[in-house]
Amino acid sequence: QVQLVESGGGLVQAGGSLRLSCAASGSIFSINAMGWYRQAPGKQRELVAAITSGGSTNYADSVKGRFTISRDNAKNTVYLQMNSLKPEDTAVYYCNAAAEAIATIPAEYDYWGQGTQVTVSS
Repeated sequence: QVQLVESGGGLVQAGGSLRLSCAASGSIFSINAMGWYRQAPGKQRELVAAITSGGSTNYADSVKGRFTISRDNAKNTVYLQMNSLKPEDTAVYYCNAAAEAIATIPAEYDYWGQGTQVTVSS
């Protein structure tokens, strides 16, 4: 009922920047928190950054001061601006949304995007 489509991943040199976007579509009643997670090979998926519908944000310690999460509620889109990228930021980045679909009101579910690869070369 809710689909998330990410874009903006790619290959960048250390110190460079990338901007990820994630657009939600479908039979959406409301979207509450949205966030970005990442998973590197052989590691567990971890939270990178999250933002509530009111704009409160939360970041992993490893990205504080380098990454900025934002959202456009009118477009149901969340962004992740990544600056000063490091090789250890290399991972598949997944968009997540806690949303109520029209068909499932008032139940809220977690929805995931398909992931976008970010590779940072040294």
